Amino acid sequence: MNGKQRLLAAIAHQEADRPPIDMGATSVTGMHAGTMSLLRGALGLENRPVKVHEVFQQLGYPEEDLLDALGVDVVGLWGYRNFVGVRNRNYQPYDIPHGIPGLISGDFAYDIQPDGSRVAYPRGDRSFPPSMHMPAGGYFFDGITRCTVTVDDCPDPKEDYRDVYTVMTDEEARYYEEESLRLAESGRGVVGLFGGAGFGDVAYLPGVDLRQPRGIRSVEEWMMTFVLYPEYVHEVFSMQLEAGLKNLEIYREAVGDRIQVVMMGGTDYGTQISLMQSAETYRTFYKPYVKKMNDWVHAHTNWKTFYHSCGAVYPLIGDFIEAGVDILNPVQVTAAGMDPVAIKQNYGDRLTFWGGGVDTQHALPFGTPEECRTNARAMLDVFAPGGGYVFNSIHNIQAKTPVENILAVFDEAKRYRYHH
Repeated sequence: MNGKQRLLAAIAHQEADRPPIDMGATSVTGMHAGTMSLLRGALGLENRPVKVHEVFQQLGYPEEDLLDALGVDVVGLWGYRNFVGVRNRNYQPYDIPHGIPGLISGDFAYDIQPDGSRVAYPRGDRSFPPSMHMPAGGYFFDGITRCTVTVDDCPDPKEDYRDVYTVMTDEEARYYEEESLRLAESGRGVVGLFGGAGFGDVAYLPGVDLRQPRGIRSVEEWMMTFVLYPEYVHEVFSMQLEAGLKNLEIYREAVGDRIQVVMMGGTDYGTQISLMQSAETYRTFYKPYVKKMNDWVHAHTNWKTFYHSCGAVYPLIGDFIEAGVDILNPVQVTAAGMDPVAIKQNYGDRLTFWGGGVDTQHALPFGTPEECRTNARAMLDVFAPGGGYVFNSIHNIQAKTPVENILAVFDEAKRYRYHH
């Protein structure tokens, strides 16, 4: 079977020859570029610099030879612009933190400060203050909150977000059409990174791709609006919904059935130990908008909707399903209440689980290869039966992760077989 066939079987809750494997198809299932470079060397692949494709998290772009070596079945149709608002093109030499030669978009503007930290600029425009910061010794960027508006400033959401929720241009639509045609020829499954239903995603809150962000942009102030000015949140989400539904129409025309899965959002609703906000807050503020986006997808396409949320989200899984979520990632089984057996047993007939394959907080960075292999096998034995599972680590594989551990995990996933 090829990758596309494995993915189609998995999302239809059927068993193929083995579960499909993902590494690098999305911004939450990838690998730090530095680790990817070392992995290429360990696999004996051609010695060429890795492209830093997702600049915020410094994720590498997996080339075909790496995908083949790891047995990867899925590729991603990435956005027209990257996280900081520039195109991934005209690649130039770049030092991946720390000291590994790589490549990055020639439109990406950054400076190394005297203390060794890095700052990057929105849309590659140095005439505006930097929007991202990487501390000295760090491995990825953080967003900089440049707008200091508070909930007490009575901001106007229509003015604040008029440059954010816009309709896709013809040029963007052509990019998606051409890129989806290219990816469809790979024989792998394709995930479209649409992202228009990431309501309230705090990763985007600072507006790192905006030259001059307006409105409430700090996480603390944003969280307070739900209680103090709920109408502000609803107005922002309504604007996002309106633009998102228009963009879904354009996106569908551009990519058609050349994608099988659409990544709709990556809002984190959980922390390591609890929900980030109450379940009632999710049901009141998020769920109605998420459902309208998913209803459109299900009414007009054959795509399955993919949502990412880290943390202890078990109390919300039933709500996710009611809102039309088809695929849940990263399945953080190390968070409180996220028992993998209970998750699969109670929701495995209605959700596809994408992730959960190996613990990236403890086992993968600090364990032995055999411990990592055992961890991966245990998770496969839980999640794979009956289909509805795509193998991937729990979120991105980070810098300094031992490559021998990564090799053990992906080898175990390739060896896994369904017994019919």
